[in-house]
Amino acid sequence: MQSLDRRRFLMASAVVAATPTLAHAVAKADPYAASPFRKIADADWRKRLPPASYLVLRHEDTERAGTSPLLKEYRKGTFVCLGCDLPLFSSVTKYESGTGWPSFYRALPGAVATKTDYKIGVPRTEYHCAQCLGHQGHVFEDGPKPTGLRYCNNGVALKFVPA
Repeated sequence: MQSLDRRRFLMASAVVAATPTLAHAVAKADPYAASPFRKIADADWRKRLPPASYLVLRHEDTERAGTSPLLKEYRKGTFVCLGCDLPLFSSVTKYESGTGWPSFYRALPGAVATKTDYKIGVPRTEYHCAQCLGHQGHVFEDGPKPTGLRYCNNGVALKFVPA
């Protein structure tokens, strides 16, 4: 029994010793560190955005599936970030995924940045607007050709601009 206690002690010590290193590695990998939008106070975001959009864009909430009017948006144009108007997706890449959220198979170049999200206990790739850092949704590898990706976007985080 003594060796089991020693093993537990050594394992716990290793975890504690590695924690600052892991935290530093995560902070270093932050793709949003240089954004000027970091300086906008949370209270100002709350004033700028509708309540549901504020919760999604600034606090990584998720809108209820099937509620976005953008699900039925089929015109040609561009889907832009509601937080800052950065163009994120072309209507050409929108498709019906059957998930209840607007879905796209490709983001515009440089429009989104990704990070790993563990909120539900499994790693997922979360993406944010590369300009204002607003949470948009998650990207999955079950989309159509040519990319095989599905950018599953919260409709309240987007605005449609017709061509």
